[in-house]
Amino acid sequence: MPVRRRHTKPFKACTKCKYLVPHDVERCPVCGSESFTENWSGMIVVIDIENSEVAKILGIKHPGRYAIKIGI
Repeated sequence: MPVRRRHTKPFKACTKCKYLVPHDVERCPVCGSESFTENWSGMIVVIDIENSEVAKILGIKHPGRYAIKIGI
């Protein structure tokens, strides 16, 4: 019998800051929100926030994975 995956994406996105976290996380480590969605697309990974032009444009203050677009 085939095993069915519960989630289609490996992460869920915080609806407040778009930070991507594993499904078992209950509170966003960046902004503290408890509101998440699995309806997101595109991913950006910011490593060096000081020198990243994209991070500056998007207002990202913490390194990590972020969704580009979320749907609530």
